[in-house]
Amino acid sequence: MKQAVLISFIAVGSLALASLAVGSPSAWAYASGKELSRPGGKTAQVNEHVIELAICLDTSGSMDGLINSARQKVWTIVNDLAKAEPTPKLRVALLSYGNDGNNPENGWVNVETPLTEDLDTVSQKLFALTTNGGTELVGRVVQTSLQELDWHASDGALRMIFVAGNESANQDDQVAARTICKEATERGIDVNSIYCVYGDDDSEVRPGWRELARWGNGDSALIDQNNGSVVIATPYDQKLIKLSAELNETYIPFGDAGEAGCSNQSAQDANAMQLNSANAASRAATKAGKLYSCAWDLVDASRTGKVDLAKMDEKDLPEVMRALTYAQRVAKVDTMYQRRTKLQGQINELDQHRQTLLTEELARQATTNIGSFDLAIRSTIRKKAEALGFTFSPLGTTVAMCTSPAEDAKTCDYFVQFGGSNMDTWVANDLVVDFEDARLDGKDFAHDRHVAPGTPEANALIESLPTHVRDLVGSLQGMIYLRWHDRIYLVTGGC
Repeated sequence: MKQAVLISFIAVGSLALASLAVGSPSAWAYASGKELSRPGGKTAQVNEHVIELAICLDTSGSMDGLINSARQKVWTIVNDLAKAEPTPKLRVALLSYGNDGNNPENGWVNVETPLTEDLDTVSQKLFALTTNGGTELVGRVVQTSLQELDWHASDGALRMIFVAGNESANQDDQVAARTICKEATERGIDVNSIYCVYGDDDSEVRPGWRELARWGNGDSALIDQNNGSVVIATPYDQKLIKLSAELNETYIPFGDAGEAGCSNQSAQDANAMQLNSANAASRAATKAGKLYSCAWDLVDASRTGKVDLAKMDEKDLPEVMRALTYAQRVAKVDTMYQRRTKLQGQINELDQHRQTLLTEELARQATTNIGSFDLAIRSTIRKKAEALGFTFSPLGTTVAMCTSPAEDAKTCDYFVQFGGSNMDTWVANDLVVDFEDARLDGKDFAHDRHVAPGTPEANALIESLPTHVRDLVGSLQGMIYLRWHDRIYLVTGGC
């Protein structure tokens, strides 16, 4: 039986200090395990727990599926890394290559973001990517990553490059992949490869991607980038999205970047929701986690000591705070912090229940490869991080729940396909496989009855469903297929 394939990619994010320097690596690169000066004369500290990732995406004409997969999985991967102990300082860079819209003098490579902690900016740049053309020079994008990114300069940092593409990894006649990977490993930077199948798997191309990872002391992975992205929706998603919006109200923009940062936060909420509610729920969990902070937010900045409320220039404050006394400003910031902490606690509790449901659903699909690529990538990062002293809870660990929302789950199969979305979102189970079989055979997926919202039949059907399925159907804007008492129903969302 054909299987529904999970495609995912990572885009992990972290945030950079303002005004990151870009320059030649020769003056500050890691060499022989020694600390060297970084740009601006700042010396790196060995005892900092740093994880840095350069994500290099092929944005030539055939790679829309890869970009969509990266957008889909960015928050999921961040959330996994947020659980590392000790909590790392995460920084991510996003590079595009193989796009005719990029500068040919740079080998059609563009640094979309430098190494940065700003998760919202990473998301913004990721959603702005488009495909066009091109000539895919893997050697050149690895070289650009080495030369133009401000890598941490101590042997205590985990530094990794992930290169994803579907053409030969050896077609750069100026920068040989083997040579540039050797340079990366000499600097303590691992190069990992992700070969993206496009149509038929090219047996002559695929080995080159495995060799790229071998030369770069990294891991290789294979994805089917054009087979859709399967994720699991849960009844917790809408509650998490609501709490995420309430969380935004606890941020106080200040300074020149305040309003733009605040606006971008909301824009990335909308981008996540544009994909599906599961993606938006994952972003909500990120915003409640340890790796999400905003340099433009007065609450974060004052509590980390980056600004002193007593010494702030009044013009840098938001207008509503300018007339307040110092004591009132402190009280305002503290109130927002307390409210944020409470909301983050609620989000984390709900997300624990959500993760349990996701784990149970994946366990039901043990015979498919759903989740395998995501887990393989996370395992690559975990393996390297654990060698540097980080610890993680086991992948797939369930969380105990006081009251399970999944009563009678075994008696009801269901999956979801959202309308108006650029990606299909399915709750994973056997119906997905049946649906895929029908679609690949050029047939319509057969259902016994279409149920319109608001009708007596719809109301009776919804009331008879398990609570978690009923809540899910009520939150949808698209449609849901249900196998219930040996009949398959097509139910319009919002019933």
